[in-house]
Amino acid sequence: MNVKLLAYTPDPERTVACAAKLCYAAADIDTVMEGLTEEKTSSFINMLSELGHESPVEHASFTFGIEGVSRSLLAQLTRHRLASYSVQSQRYVKESAFEFVLPPEIESMPETKREFLAAMEEDQRHYERLAELLQRKHETEFLAQGLGEKEAKRKAEKKAIEDARFVLPNACATKLICTMNARELMNFFTHRCCNRAQWEIRALADEMLRQVKAVAPDLFKKAGPPCLRGSCPEGKMSCGKANEVRERFGKMGAGK
Repeated sequence: MNVKLLAYTPDPERTVACAAKLCYAAADIDTVMEGLTEEKTSSFINMLSELGHESPVEHASFTFGIEGVSRSLLAQLTRHRLASYSVQSQRYVKESAFEFVLPPEIESMPETKREFLAAMEEDQRHYERLAELLQRKHETEFLAQGLGEKEAKRKAEKKAIEDARFVLPNACATKLICTMNARELMNFFTHRCCNRAQWEIRALADEMLRQVKAVAPDLFKKAGPPCLRGSCPEGKMSCGKANEVRERFGKMGAGK
């Protein structure tokens, strides 16, 4: 997995503080940024957190480049709908020798690892054979319609991989660009940094949190699973490891 914070709202904490100041102070657009020192900015952000006033936080957004994650993770990630996603297409990009994500539990046993790798090899063979057969069929059809050889081949390959991709597994690796505002990120971290989240998306969430905390530490000071901020809401489904979780996030400055 490779995660990189590509871009974010310039001076994100001051931007959020500016929005908060406009809500609570007698300021206008021309003067709202005046006097927003580092101390005042931190004060406004802490006030928003204490009041539970979250809308000003939406004015800061963060864009990530993510690669080496599975299509299984993608299905989970896109459930967070207040975000923008651009994903490398399996319709337009041929999956020759496709990369895949090997779950640690499967990798930990020689028998399961062998079975998994055999399945990946078989999927690749089926994908390539389907693409070959379909491309041959479509190319013949396009030539019959009067297209030139080069154009017929190009269109046939695209049409072939549209359907051949149906045999590709959830493990198939993908690449994407994802943008979320800070409020949605906090919600994402609440759900996906939790020990009960699936391992792959939890690893992604932890790394995204580490990177945004580096550029906006006050804004994401309390971000992370719910047990950082109080008791676990999972009831009898709790992992029972709240102290361990707090210690782990404390090392990256979470929960302070």
